[in-house]
Amino acid sequence: MIELKELLRMGVEKKSSDIHITVGRAPSFRINGEMAPIDAKELTPEETKQYARECLGKEKFDELMAEGDVDCSMTVPGVSRFRVNAFFQRGSIAIVFRVLSSSIPTIDSLNLPPIIRELCKTKEGLILVTGPTGSGKSTTMAAIINEINANKGGHILTLEDPIEYIFKHEKCIVNQREIGQDGKTYAKALRASLREDPDVIFIGEMRDVESISIAVTAAETGHLVLSTLHTLGAAKTLDRLIDVFPADQQQQIRVQVSGALKAVISQRLIPNIERRGRVAAFEIMLVTPAIRNLIREGKAAGINTCIQTGYEQGMQLMDKNIADLYNEGKISKEDAYAYCVDKEAMRRYID
Repeated sequence: MIELKELLRMGVEKKSSDIHITVGRAPSFRINGEMAPIDAKELTPEETKQYARECLGKEKFDELMAEGDVDCSMTVPGVSRFRVNAFFQRGSIAIVFRVLSSSIPTIDSLNLPPIIRELCKTKEGLILVTGPTGSGKSTTMAAIINEINANKGGHILTLEDPIEYIFKHEKCIVNQREIGQDGKTYAKALRASLREDPDVIFIGEMRDVESISIAVTAAETGHLVLSTLHTLGAAKTLDRLIDVFPADQQQQIRVQVSGALKAVISQRLIPNIERRGRVAAFEIMLVTPAIRNLIREGKAAGINTCIQTGYEQGMQLMDKNIADLYNEGKISKEDAYAYCVDKEAMRRYID
C-alpha cells in the first residue's frame, strides 16, 4: 500500500484533476478528463479504510461511519490542497480527492472572456457560474473573487462546503466560513451573513428553496452575490432556479430573479486538439431589459436569441464559442459535435 502523501504527490505531479481510491482497483488518476489506474496492487477494504482515517481525522471519520459520506478539505504540506469526498459503496469506503491549485488563479491566467473582468466591477445583484461537475466552475469563481479582492475595498464573505481556495486579505477583508464547521447549514449561514456587513457574498452552491430565496433577497438589497449551479446554459439555469420552488411561488421568484440577476457564465471543458489538456468553452448571458422581461414572463426559451444578438455587449452562446474553438484549431471537429448543445446549430457554424 502506497503511503497517502506519496500517492497524492504522484497525482499532483502527473497533473491529475482527481485521485480515486476504491476497493478492488489500484488507485486511479483522472488526467485531462480520462481515468487510468496506476501501476500498483488492488486495494482492500482495510486499506481504503486506513486511507480514510488518515485523511479525514477522527471527527470527520466518525461522521463518515455514521452518515455514509462526508466532505472536507485538507492541505498536505509540500504537495497541494485537496477537496475530499469519502463515501461508502457496497459496504466499503471509497475516496475522491480533487486537486486544488495552491495559487489563486487570475482572469488572465485562465484566459477568461474579457467581459468577466467587467462583471467583477458590479456592485450588487446576482452572478452565477454554471456547468457540469468538473467543468472548472470553482476555478473561474476563484479568479472572480481574486479580481474583486485585488481591485476594490470591502468585505468578501464566502460560504463553502468545503473551503477550496484560501484567500488573503488584500484590498478586501475576506472571511471564509466552512459549512458544518463554521456554520451548520447554508441557509443558516446565509441568514447570518446579512448581519455581517458583507459587500460580496459567495455561496458555494445554492441547493434548496431557502438558500436561493435568501441569496436573491441579498442580491436585491445592495449585495453582490456570487454562486454556482450544476446546469449548462443560461436558459436551463433559469429553469432550474425557478423550478425548485412550488408552483404557487414561481411567479414571485421570477419577478425577483429578473430584477436581481446580472449575468450567467456557463462553461465546460473540452479536450484540446493534441488531447494533452483541455480548453474551456463559455456561454455568457448579461441581463438586458429584453432578457429581464423574458425571465419575468417565464419565456426562458427566447433567451438564446437575445444572447445571439448581444455579441457586441460581450454575450456569446456555448455552441458559437465551441465552433470558434474548432475554427481556431484548438479542438477537433468530433469534439465540437460531442460537446455542443445543438448539433444542427453546430453544423451551420462549422460545415
